Amino acid sequence: MEALISSNDVLFVLLGAIMVLAMHAGFAFLEVGTVRKKNQVNALVKIMVDFSVSTIAYFFIGYSIAYGVNFFSGAEVLAAKNGYGLVKFFFLLTFAAAIPAIVSGGIAERARFNPQLAATFLIVGFVYPFFEGIAWNDHFGIQQWFITTFGAKFHDFAGSVVVHAMGGWIALAAVILLGARQGRYGKDGRLHAHPPSNIPFLALGAWILTVGWFGFNVMSAQSIQGISGLVAVNSLMALVGGTLAALVMGKNDPGFVHNGPLAGLVAVCAGSDVMHPLGALVTGGVAGMLFVWAFTLTQNRLKIDDVLGVWPLHGLCGAWGGIAAGIFGAKALGGTGGGADGISFMSQLLGTGLGIVIALIGGVLVYGTLKKLIGIRLSQEEEFDGADLSIHKIAASADD
Repeated sequence: MEALISSNDVLFVLLGAIMVLAMHAGFAFLEVGTVRKKNQVNALVKIMVDFSVSTIAYFFIGYSIAYGVNFFSGAEVLAAKNGYGLVKFFFLLTFAAAIPAIVSGGIAERARFNPQLAATFLIVGFVYPFFEGIAWNDHFGIQQWFITTFGAKFHDFAGSVVVHAMGGWIALAAVILLGARQGRYGKDGRLHAHPPSNIPFLALGAWILTVGWFGFNVMSAQSIQGISGLVAVNSLMALVGGTLAALVMGKNDPGFVHNGPLAGLVAVCAGSDVMHPLGALVTGGVAGMLFVWAFTLTQNRLKIDDVLGVWPLHGLCGAWGGIAAGIFGAKALGGTGGGADGISFMSQLLGTGLGIVIALIGGVLVYGTLKKLIGIRLSQEEEFDGADLSIHKIAASADD
């Protein structure tokens, strides 16, 4: 019986890992559809190679920092319990690799290729697992302090803060250090439009991400016994709330409409196991509005050239999700109250803030150091020609 449970858990987590791996195709096509045609090949190559670099960094360094586990035993030892420890690593790797995939969208069209690979290695090997270990493996006694002080741990079921806010705030540091694309803002400060190159590809990317997110959230239980239909329906309601809010706020703009479900899903990750579906709907709706408002603010007013809006989408909506878990997870608002572990608004607020601080410091250190040592931006001529020809020596199609 124990062997059957173990094998079922392996299959369950493996399917989750495969679904989140598929989400990286979503990241790729979302970026391909948003950037200009001369940067489409670069978007595809970045996501594929970043994932591979992330695997090396997480296998040899990051996973050990976060969980104290390494893979320097014989294959017979690693295969214990049907290899559950290995598929758990695979599943958590797909989360870790989402960080550079998120950053990629913010720094698109003007970032050098090799320095970005170096940044990926440093972020996935050191920065991300530092906070992952605090939130999900009780490092440094911070979670215990939350319990003692506020009665409950910082709760992040599927990574609103651990994955998305971390990725979004690291990206903000990278985008600011990199600077805006050439011609994005005129001498008078006026915004010059760079419209998406391919709305169908953008929509395809959003759909792949949306479908894969049910593996991201539901399989975060990491065992078949922990599976919950509440997580699935809360994810559904949040994506619907995000879509409809972005539709209204974005005045039917297809870019906003297809990022709306992603905003809702980012926000619901943290509390998807503790909220009532109506709470998830509101959480997603607020996230959809927050994304449209913040994207417009960063591009038009703050002059921050975040190409895909990854800071509004992942950074802000992820932070909102961490806080929302403390609001809508409460029994008074129909939530479960966190069960035996409890849920605390103050733990959620401070835990979210801690994640943001670590992400910003890590982003500034990694990208700031690389900028000073080797440079992180394409030359003016390379950027004008486009990353496809400048870096990969080939255009997206033969007609270009």
